[in-house]
Amino acid sequence: MVTIHEVARSAGVAPSTVSYVISGKRSISPKTKRLVEESIRRLGYHPHAGARALASSKTSVLALVVPLRTDLNVAVVMQFVASVVKAARDHDHDVLLLTKDEGPAALQRVASSALADALIVMDVESDDPRVPMLLALDRPVVLIGAPDSPCGLPCVDLDFTAAGAVCVAHLADLGHRSIALVGPSPAVYRRGTSYAARFLRGFTDAARARGVKAVPRSCRHSYEAVSSGLDDLFAQHPDVTGLVVHNEAVLPAVLSDLRHRGRRVPQDVSVVAVCPDSMAENHPVALTTVAIPADEVGALAVEMTVRSLGGHTGAETRLLAPRLTVRDSTARA
Repeated sequence: MVTIHEVARSAGVAPSTVSYVISGKRSISPKTKRLVEESIRRLGYHPHAGARALASSKTSVLALVVPLRTDLNVAVVMQFVASVVKAARDHDHDVLLLTKDEGPAALQRVASSALADALIVMDVESDDPRVPMLLALDRPVVLIGAPDSPCGLPCVDLDFTAAGAVCVAHLADLGHRSIALVGPSPAVYRRGTSYAARFLRGFTDAARARGVKAVPRSCRHSYEAVSSGLDDLFAQHPDVTGLVVHNEAVLPAVLSDLRHRGRRVPQDVSVVAVCPDSMAENHPVALTTVAIPADEVGALAVEMTVRSLGGHTGAETRLLAPRLTVRDSTARA
């Protein structure tokens, strides 16, 4: 491994001069700076990451906070994680993944230990108890999700309120007058998770505006929960002809259970799924979907974080418009 002393000898300067060129902490003459930079390129010198962090107080690391709770669909969460990691690498940053459900304590620990230059926080609640701690940290924070009161914290997410409305509008335009929502698990609603509450609000408000009966249901992540939930749904509301599935983990079970009941999709029941596009065609019937834009959201979160690290202090909330793709799972009632 090439050392800073070898670079200094090659350039004919002191090691401290090489250090100043790298860190930018002192003004160096253009001629000397050019000699040092040419020696660095020729020798293939790479400053030690730990030394660089100590010298600049920067780690080039972003902390991604995503508590992996049992009621989350890990496969979809990891699409967001992969998107953040890829975008961070494009900006020459690494990602520290924090998955333990510790609440504000974990955020304080990361900030006080200087493990990362900034934080990206997922699984945001409508009234998130972490917001006061995040506001008090001395480093940039970006939320993937939108609490009711961001208090100046930058946020990026799908516009889930609009997504719920788009699902209802599509089915209502096809003549469906009774539409059920198969939503996330009860724990997600109890916790006040922002995306679930916003989607439910958009779903019920749009149904009311269109004069459509809305039947919202939560659903745990098991085939038994899906089967018993659909038993109750069709027993109590036999007129339901449209299903909106906002729970990617149970989507295969919902489609399987409908087949076992002899309810054809879309001839008897139209289904709209809220899920990544990659899941839309992995089923016997290609699904009409509102896409979960994990790639776009992750890339925007990193872009906003890097801008904050560069001194941009403006707080913004970016809610991406929902994109409905019509496939084979929806038809006229």
